[in-house]
Amino acid sequence: MAEAEDHESEQDIKARKEREKDELYALDISGVEWHSAPGAEAHEERVEIAYLPAGAVAMRSSVEPETVLRYTEAEWRAFVLGARDGEFDLEPSPQNGGVGAE
Repeated sequence: MAEAEDHESEQDIKARKEREKDELYALDISGVEWHSAPGAEAHEERVEIAYLPAGAVAMRSSVEPETVLRYTEAEWRAFVLGARDGEFDLEPSPQNGGVGAE
């Protein structure tokens, strides 16, 4: 059996990811519980997240709650791990090539 048969083709992966996104955005999330960072005041602008089935996550801004982004478990995991690793830091740090890396 050829090795290519054991793995999804790029086209199959793209189609699967599109199906996952379509299913994710088809979910009724009207009753989800939204969470924000501890200590955030109700009147402050903040990011809110809601946990969805299968490890997916919805994200919105408190000032524009009708705009909701949804992420699969794999996308959310990649984001969280990147954030922990400093990929989204506002100022360069030693971990991402900043001045202290010398």
